[in-house]
Amino acid sequence: MTIITSILITFFYFLYVYRHYLAGNMELLNDLKFCGTVILIMIPVSMVAHIIVYILFNIIYKITTREAIPEKSDELDKLIELKSTNITHYIFILGFLLAMGSLVIGKPPYVMLLVLVGSMMVSCILGELAKLCYYRKGV
Repeated sequence: MTIITSILITFFYFLYVYRHYLAGNMELLNDLKFCGTVILIMIPVSMVAHIIVYILFNIIYKITTREAIPEKSDELDKLIELKSTNITHYIFILGFLLAMGSLVIGKPPYVMLLVLVGSMMVSCILGELAKLCYYRKGV
C-alpha cells in the first residue's frame, strides 16, 4: 500500500505543479527558488496525504474484517525494517552523489533537483519492495 500511495501522491503532486505553474513557462525550472519551494511544499503534502490514506485504510480494514490492525512488532519485523532502511539509505546516497555529479559536469540546477527527488522516490519504493522480499523469504 505504501508503494502505490507514494507513487500516486508524487505523480498527482507533480502533475498539479506542471499544470498550474510549468505549462508554457518551462523557464521556471531554472529558478532555484521555485524548485526549492515545490520540493518543500511536497514534503508536508506527502505526509498529510499518507496519514489520510493510512486512516482510511484502517477504517476500511476494520469495517471489512471487524478486527483492528495488529500493532505489535517482533524481532523479525525490526530486523526487516532495519535491512530495508539500510537499502533505502544506500540508494538515496547514490542518488545524492549522482545529483551532485550532474552539477559537476555542468548540467542545469533543475537536473540536480530532479535527480535528487527521483532518488528519494526510487529509494522509498525499493525499500518497500525489499521489505516485501524479506517478509516472503523470512529474512
